[in-house]
Amino acid sequence: MKRWTSFAAIAGALSTPALAQEAAAPSGDTPPPAATEVAPTATTPARQVYTPADFARYAPVNAYDMLAQVPSFQIRDNELLRGLGQATGNVLFNGERPSNKADDMYTQLSRIPAGNVERIEIADGATLDIPGLSGQVANIVYRADSFSGQFSWKPQFRPHYTDPLFTRGDVSVRGRSGDVEYEASLNNDDSARSGAGGPTLIYDGAGNIIERRKDIWHTHYDTPKLSGRITWDPAGDTVANLGGHYQRKYDRYYEDGVRTGPGLPDSVRTVRDNADSWNYELSGDWQFGLGPGKLKLIGLRRFSHEPYSSEVVSTPDDGTPAIGDRFAQVGDLGETIGRGEYQWRMFGGDWQLSGEAAFNTLDNVAFIGVLDPSGDFVEQPFAGGTGGVSEDRYEGLLSFGRKLTGKLNFQIVAGAEHSTITQTGANGLTRSFFRPKGSISLAWTPSADFDVSVKLRRRVLQLSFYDFLARAFLNDGNQNESNNDLRPQQDWTYEGEINKKLGPWGSTKLIFIYRDVEDRVDVIPVGEAGEAVGNIAKAKAGAIDWTSTFNLDPAGLKGVRLTTRLLLQKSSLRDPFTGEKRQWSGFTDTVVELGLRHDIPASDWAWGGDLEYAHYQPNYRRNQTDKVWEGPVWASLFVENKDVFGLTVRAQVSNMVNARSKRDRIVYTGVRGDSPVSFIEQRDRLIGPIFAFSVRGTF
Repeated sequence: MKRWTSFAAIAGALSTPALAQEAAAPSGDTPPPAATEVAPTATTPARQVYTPADFARYAPVNAYDMLAQVPSFQIRDNELLRGLGQATGNVLFNGERPSNKADDMYTQLSRIPAGNVERIEIADGATLDIPGLSGQVANIVYRADSFSGQFSWKPQFRPHYTDPLFTRGDVSVRGRSGDVEYEASLNNDDSARSGAGGPTLIYDGAGNIIERRKDIWHTHYDTPKLSGRITWDPAGDTVANLGGHYQRKYDRYYEDGVRTGPGLPDSVRTVRDNADSWNYELSGDWQFGLGPGKLKLIGLRRFSHEPYSSEVVSTPDDGTPAIGDRFAQVGDLGETIGRGEYQWRMFGGDWQLSGEAAFNTLDNVAFIGVLDPSGDFVEQPFAGGTGGVSEDRYEGLLSFGRKLTGKLNFQIVAGAEHSTITQTGANGLTRSFFRPKGSISLAWTPSADFDVSVKLRRRVLQLSFYDFLARAFLNDGNQNESNNDLRPQQDWTYEGEINKKLGPWGSTKLIFIYRDVEDRVDVIPVGEAGEAVGNIAKAKAGAIDWTSTFNLDPAGLKGVRLTTRLLLQKSSLRDPFTGEKRQWSGFTDTVVELGLRHDIPASDWAWGGDLEYAHYQPNYRRNQTDKVWEGPVWASLFVENKDVFGLTVRAQVSNMVNARSKRDRIVYTGVRGDSPVSFIEQRDRLIGPIFAFSVRGTF
């Protein structure tokens, strides 16, 4: 079945660009400094530099708290591309991109205490010596000279349908001994308790109500992760890193409902999903001088054990036996990567030659079961969902970047990859591919308060190996067949970014993106009446993402800051079932965000809020359109004190305008558009207010 996340998860997903975040805390003994706008300590046409003093008004605990306050800067995670490849995120750590894959930027930034941050540098990626970067990039320059730590606890409470959340939090330590810097952390920030309840009405094709439902669902989700990292940085140009993590995921979904309808016995329906799993990752890199340049060797191994089961049982109240179905699978996913990068200077520019080998595997065993009168599920193998998928991939890239003039930089990356995908199980198949890859980017910085960058690149995206195999979605009555011919999505991407500083008033940023896509991954027809995850030959999408930060100090509103975002996206493809043009399944076409924060001058207090609106496209299958969303408008308010016995304490209430959990689904008797309507499902469930509390500090 399809799992629908809480607002917090949706908001996190929307915080990245489209197609598409030490000042010691005030002691309380003396008044804190008056609130002033965040402005860089030093600015040149090529780079802006922020020091801890620039963020003093926010009493930051870690590097994330600092970077999130840089005007108009949006933290962008690495894209879901293949292997490690060239850089795609927009955050560097001491001038280097991270060599792991399992941690997002928020997690990595939150492990760095604010007291360890020496400065944050903002520069255009094309001016740096790391291939693949473009647009504004943040370099976090930090160093741990002594042992320090930080922690946070973020409980959450909801009055309706949801258990309280007490397990969200994290703790990390960092220190140095001679040339060795170390860090360790225990993180459960992704934990969640979510839920909703309310009516669902089922109509026939003529608009008559044929069934009434009242369902309540809630989830328990925890992802505790134990991580560690060691950096050896002796004098000279040698640097080595070794890191890893072990993580458990506890993922449970519970749904209980009552269904009534004319001529039908009332029934109680339960849904139980269990997706508990565990995973680990080990990664390391070693950089050293060699000849006229430096060589960096990178290795990574990660593995995930992913059992999953879904059970749906309906019990009529007329005494007839309960009926039910069960789908279960156990998947083991592995990835091994070896990569080498050699950098040198020649012809007035920076060169890099890189080579990468990546080996990915999935072994999956699936079962389908039916409830018998004894109350037990009788299981049998699910042949289409059982099998293995592996891919051996080799990539080589050569890059060159240099200044063309004092204000214009360019960077070019060219290369290719060769991959072999093998599937075992039903109708096993082996295929090989050769694909060109690369990019070219230009960065123009005519003045310290204005810059423009453009980029053209050829991308090859990663596949979910589970999409090769069949799967049942019991809660919705859907099933995907297996598809051995699935191919990775590829596209030509055109990107532009314009940044304009507004002096003491703040800054604004415009991002333009257009994608010309081949082999778009979507649900396609298979056989006479089946469907599977497959490829659509051609598709396209475009986006405009406009973000601004306005400091209102010049207007006399000291400490007041407004943030705005407008995201407009449009997509297009030829529907594989009907032949008509439509937007992509589940595509986010509009996002509007407005944020306010007021750090009250000469006090430890701050308050503010957020208002967000988002609109989504339906998902499409052979016989249905299905739109599930939460919202569409979310509003929140918070109040924060930055010195409660040395801690930062915040209270927040979200969903103040009663955003709800909704669904509109139209199911046809056959192919949609060519068949009569079988039924229409309309859901409207209450979520209710969300009360959150957080305590953050250092030691």
